[in-house]
Amino acid sequence: MGAVAVIGSLAFIGWLIWRAAKRKPIKAHLVSYILACIAGVFTFTFFLSMDIPEVVKILASIILGAVLIFVAAWFQRRIKPEES
Repeated sequence: MGAVAVIGSLAFIGWLIWRAAKRKPIKAHLVSYILACIAGVFTFTFFLSMDIPEVVKILASIILGAVLIFVAAWFQRRIKPEES
């Protein structure tokens, strides 16, 4: 899993360099999304390497993922775009 995180980081850096070389715009929301995904993989890798039973790790990952999805949906519903 650690290799996936490192390869993802290198791919992201390569993508940024490629976009800069082609002089294409880089959107901030896309960069922050990719950074969040890479950080999530690193966090998941660290979490799985901890010295606790695997069943507990799996259950905690599922529960944490459900909570984060709920919080994201709740914030998205609270923030409504202004009507034109």
